[in-house]
Amino acid sequence: MLRLTFLGTSSGLPTRWRNVSALAVQVPLAGPGWYLVDCGEGTQQQLLRTPLALRDLVGVCISHVHGDHCLGLPGLLASAGMYGRSQPLALVAPLPVWQWWQATQQCTGTHLPYPVHFIPVESLRAQPLDLPSASGQAQAHVQTYVQLRLSTYAQRHRVPSHAFRFDLHQQLRQIDAPALRAAGLPPGPAWGQLQAGQDVRHAGRTLRSADFVRTHTRHLAAVMGGDNADARVLHAACQGAALLVHESTYSRAALDKVGPAYMHSAAHDVAAFAQSAGLPGLILTHFSARHHSDAQQALLMQEVQAAYQGAAFLARDFDVFTLDFDGALRRIPSEGHA
Repeated sequence: MLRLTFLGTSSGLPTRWRNVSALAVQVPLAGPGWYLVDCGEGTQQQLLRTPLALRDLVGVCISHVHGDHCLGLPGLLASAGMYGRSQPLALVAPLPVWQWWQATQQCTGTHLPYPVHFIPVESLRAQPLDLPSASGQAQAHVQTYVQLRLSTYAQRHRVPSHAFRFDLHQQLRQIDAPALRAAGLPPGPAWGQLQAGQDVRHAGRTLRSADFVRTHTRHLAAVMGGDNADARVLHAACQGAALLVHESTYSRAALDKVGPAYMHSAAHDVAAFAQSAGLPGLILTHFSARHHSDAQQALLMQEVQAAYQGAAFLARDFDVFTLDFDGALRRIPSEGHA
């Protein structure tokens, strides 16, 4: 399962009701670690209204250099250090963001008590990044192993912009307890070795893991877009995905009025792409301030429903969604709504 917490859903500038772009991605099966997709100004204040802790932040992904997606980064990194963080942090971002952060450190004398490992965002288009894996006990005699992989895809915007695809692989390994007892092997460390895929010696013979462990695998993928003028460029990124999170800066009428120069998307167009791509779930975010009122949000949803038949939502700040392995997308109640 993936858990998404929207920390900012406004485009360009914050309003009283919405902050600028930031999205937290969690894999509850893998523990408290989480990932941040974009970090607009004020993101660290938004985090104070959630259970998310900077000490558990594994990595930050910045889609592009525009300020409403990255200006909150220096303060967030500095605060993480002041909270006593010592674990390394991955920063997946365009090179100018990394250069800007280095210059900020030098000019302000900011020292971090933990290392930041920079990964050029473009590099993950050719070579996906395997994020830290985790394991845990799902239930008696069932061990779960979780692996998360991150890849990036180019989008169309005024500056280079990238979408992030998270692929979650879960493997369940269930011990055949009756068979092991029948083989004369009592519960103990050897059961754990077998469950981990290792053969063991017992009573003069080899017990093969494959004979006593049943393995089940599940896969879940979600795509988190940055600023993008044409959702259709994400066709390859969305293959096999259960969810697309995409900007919807404008309604169709508003986009026709402002024109294509800003290179943003309209709700109807994104919904039409999601329908054609067969995506089960769609969450729209990054709304122009002109569309923050309830009436304007209703208008955007009408556009979406006219073009898309899947599970669709317009994100609000502090909305929390879960995405299950069966593709079910749910918005869960949150006490953090403004």
